[in-house]
Amino acid sequence: MGETGMPAGPGPAGGTEQGSSPPGGLLDVLGVAAIVLDVDGRIVLWSPQAEQLFGYSAAEALGQYAARLMVDDRHLAMVLKLFEKVMRTGESWAGAFPVRHKDGGTRLLEFRNMRLQDDLGDHYALGLASDQAKLRRVERDLALSVQLVQQSPIGVAVLDTELRYASVNPALVELDGLTAEQHLGHRVGEVLPSVDTVDIERMMREVLATGVPVVDREMVGRTPADPDHDHAWSVSLYRLESADGRVLGLAASVIDVTDRHRAAAQAEQARHRLAVVADASVRIGTTLDLEQTAHELAEVAVPELADVAAVDVLDAVLNGRPSRVPADGPATFRALAVASAYPTVAVEAADRPGEQARYAADRLVTRCVNTGRPVTVPRVTREDLTAIARDGEAAALLAEAGVHSYLAVPLIARGEVLGALDLKRARTPHPFSPDDVLLASELAARAAVCIDNARWYRRQRDVALTLQRSMLPQPPPSQPWLKVASRYQPAGAGSEVGGDWFDVIHLHDEATALVVGDVMGSGINAATTMGRLRTATQTLTKLGLDPVDVLTHLDEITSGFDPYIATCLYAVYDPKRRQCRMATAGHLPPVVIRGDGTPRLIDLPTGAPLGVGATPYQAVTVPLDPGDRLVLYTDGLVESRHEDIDSRLELLLSLLHVPDPSLEATCDRLLRALRHPEDHDDVALLIASPC
Repeated sequence: MGETGMPAGPGPAGGTEQGSSPPGGLLDVLGVAAIVLDVDGRIVLWSPQAEQLFGYSAAEALGQYAARLMVDDRHLAMVLKLFEKVMRTGESWAGAFPVRHKDGGTRLLEFRNMRLQDDLGDHYALGLASDQAKLRRVERDLALSVQLVQQSPIGVAVLDTELRYASVNPALVELDGLTAEQHLGHRVGEVLPSVDTVDIERMMREVLATGVPVVDREMVGRTPADPDHDHAWSVSLYRLESADGRVLGLAASVIDVTDRHRAAAQAEQARHRLAVVADASVRIGTTLDLEQTAHELAEVAVPELADVAAVDVLDAVLNGRPSRVPADGPATFRALAVASAYPTVAVEAADRPGEQARYAADRLVTRCVNTGRPVTVPRVTREDLTAIARDGEAAALLAEAGVHSYLAVPLIARGEVLGALDLKRARTPHPFSPDDVLLASELAARAAVCIDNARWYRRQRDVALTLQRSMLPQPPPSQPWLKVASRYQPAGAGSEVGGDWFDVIHLHDEATALVVGDVMGSGINAATTMGRLRTATQTLTKLGLDPVDVLTHLDEITSGFDPYIATCLYAVYDPKRRQCRMATAGHLPPVVIRGDGTPRLIDLPTGAPLGVGATPYQAVTVPLDPGDRLVLYTDGLVESRHEDIDSRLELLLSLLHVPDPSLEATCDRLLRALRHPEDHDDVALLIASPC
């Protein structure tokens, strides 16, 4: 009977010789019946499938002449002739032939007849038969499957239960860049060594074991078709089973989704870049301290962009000079910050923060600030290291650290080049890419504005501090009747200069005026207002006015300094009467320490701060004997963000309960105990003791 996919040859309904039939489960699907005849045409073997196909049981069929049992009289002569030819010549015959069923009906079957010989030399005829309609349906299904697989643009492979390629279609051959023969009999790892085959084979084994398919699993790797670039594939795996449920192997479909993968990767990179920039906006510029801002930039760059990052600012920028560097000239930098993702000798090759370094025109960082453009060396050679490092020793350290990629990005704010962000990669395997340059430039642009703000703030703060110090009195000369010690301490590095001041003014009658005050606000304006108030206080003091009158006049003067107001404590010590007359304008109370060492706050009538106006002041006279000490201070000494003012005043009294060898020692001890580097207010301290 006709083989799958081959046309029928001559015979009653056409017949021809054919090849062997498909084995195994396909025979079961086709329901192939086997019949053996002796040389006389009698049935000697009758398979169960023959019973199903013809309707006769083995008992009914065995011993019967096959032709008489199953062939219509019209075809009997033709069948006998064909049977005689097969038995005489040994040639096979295959074709379609109508047969009679037990129920009386006629069915068209596909036959294949051949002569058999046993060990005794006797001949038999073997007939294999299958329902033609079922066979044609299987042929069509098989042809459809084959054509779909062969012509599909999707790569398709069949693997056996040992996970070796059994067949591949042309699309997969093109994807892999290997012939079909180079696939067959090999595992995936042997064919594609640049792909993560461990994960693939694990999935394959799971599908074989469970029958649960894997659909649209994305894999990335390289194939001989394009060995220099990564590709992405969508892989789906399905278990193949026979009709009776026997596992035959796996079917794999592979779709190249490289464009989709790259688009997704680019979108993810864009999201990541935005996240880094957003994070940098929060982390960079948290203070107006120049070094802290530079350190924050370096910390953001590591490890997001580089293994080692350094922030260097042109020395001229820090000194207030134009930052323009001649195109063919060297550049002088001051290192502000260095950060690394891990301990590395590359840090030793960088300039230490605070140090000044001069780089020749041929150095890459100099080119960066000269041109105002990023300088990138994706793959650093030993020759490149000499243009990156400051000297040969530093170049050797960079080589030892394994630096393989370099990027310098200018720090530009308000059209002025301030310095450069210097980035190096060693352990990070990928070189700097154009996307990295964009991200680094964005970070540098944002950080440069913060650095510029910190730079200008530092200049303003330095000017204000210089102005304020110039307005404060020099250490007062010692008087036989009064010893005095004083201190002024500006706020911490992250805050502006305040308006605190003190003064010691000697009068013609041996009396001495002691003054402390605090202008609210900060910066140059506060320092200037403080200077004007101090001058006014000195003028009013020379007139010999009572403390109440001095504060009243100062209040009127301060009201013209809108929007500034100030607090002030004004006291006049009379050595002849051994007493001190004082008044306060919204200032903290002074402390008096008697000869027995007991400190206490002096209870003064509360007066409004200077500049409020229309508030009367009251003075109090307290005795001040030789050996007593009077402590005047501004709120920066005792105020804290973490403790209430009453607790801090109690701490001040407890500190003053401890005697010191001198007034200077007391000043130093109070500042050490009560002040912290992060304090955001300045302080003036004045201690007087009658002799």
